[in-house]
Amino acid sequence: MYQNKPRMQRMTKQRRVILEILRSTDIHPTADWIYAKAREIIPDISLGTVYRNLGILKAQGEIAELNYGSTYSRYDGNPHPHYHHVCLECGRIADLPMPVRQDLEEEARAKGCGSVLYHRLEFYGLCPQCQRKREKEG
Repeated sequence: MYQNKPRMQRMTKQRRVILEILRSTDIHPTADWIYAKAREIIPDISLGTVYRNLGILKAQGEIAELNYGSTYSRYDGNPHPHYHHVCLECGRIADLPMPVRQDLEEEARAKGCGSVLYHRLEFYGLCPQCQRKREKEG
């Protein structure tokens, strides 16, 4: 995603651990989940440190923040453009293995919206697990 990248800051131990946690999962966790995992490695890390480093990693383009208008954000260790599927039943957010359509940006520009720096697209429905559960319940 497009970001104005600030000057690089050194990779602290806390920042490296947070980045490794995010890159090792595809569940798009909350800051609280990341904090719990980070405490397993760095017991004295604070929630404030986690939030501060998530902000720095986002500003550097290392991670993406997914905000769906709720009271908390989810974080994605894959900052490269890709699409998501959001389960309306359990809330799981999954990466979709499909190409990002750059033609959508060209079409938006052609329709007169002006500058398009990037786009974000989510699909909403039921994940395979929730779909199977609902079918069983009939």
